[in-house]
Amino acid sequence: MPHSLILNLQPRSPISPNYLTGKHLHALFLTLVSSVDQALGDRLHEQKSEKTFTLSPLQVSDRTQRGHRLRWEHSRPIAAGTACWWRIALLDDSLFGHLTPLWLNLNPSHPWHLGAADLQIISVLGTPQSTQPWANFSSYAELYQHASDHTRQITFAFSTPASFRQGKYDSALPTRECVFNSLLNRWNRHSGIPFPETLIEYLFPSFFDIQTELIQYPEGKSAGCVGTISYRILGDADGTAIQQLNTLADFALYAGVGRKTPMGMGMVRRLSK
Repeated sequence: MPHSLILNLQPRSPISPNYLTGKHLHALFLTLVSSVDQALGDRLHEQKSEKTFTLSPLQVSDRTQRGHRLRWEHSRPIAAGTACWWRIALLDDSLFGHLTPLWLNLNPSHPWHLGAADLQIISVLGTPQSTQPWANFSSYAELYQHASDHTRQITFAFSTPASFRQGKYDSALPTRECVFNSLLNRWNRHSGIPFPETLIEYLFPSFFDIQTELIQYPEGKSAGCVGTISYRILGDADGTAIQQLNTLADFALYAGVGRKTPMGMGMVRRLSK
């Protein structure tokens, strides 16, 4: 069952920009896991293939967003006492179950460390909120059951830069193959409800308002895509194919697309149907 959880956080001391990178937030997540299941934390740390979770960059709650975009880089420290939030999405039922003791026994006075800063976890949101579109949960069967079998327009907001591996290199262009193969592979790996690869043949981009952004990684800079893009289901797609494509579009909230989703990149959500 996919879960998209929002952790409301507050730093007790300033957080340096050096510790607001995907690498350090990834390490914080593994620390949270290890606090309730050390063996699981070690296994997740050693995973080299597709991860069973995605993370967001740390967000300042009262900072004005630019459209649907989130902040993925910080040039200044986040001050002590600032209300922040952080999204953790889990794609595996067993992973959520292992972490249940963490959410049930949450102690706001217990500090978690991000660099030299202490963080308090104030609360955890796991259900849809009118003011927080990234919080949600659904079983894989429910995602499929509730997906439309007639809606032919799919619009995504790329809220943090997404890039896609093509051969030896990365591409920032969100082609139908890059976006939907990423979703399809993760769906087929975790859902137990496999969809055919031929689905993608029905999709064609119909509108895009996108641009590239450079992301700084330890190994150097890389280009990613942000903005909005729509795909149209064309041709003789039957109701089953349309429903499966809409399922993948709804699944994007949890799975993200492209590379480095456990580091905060490739955060994508579907806009109004």
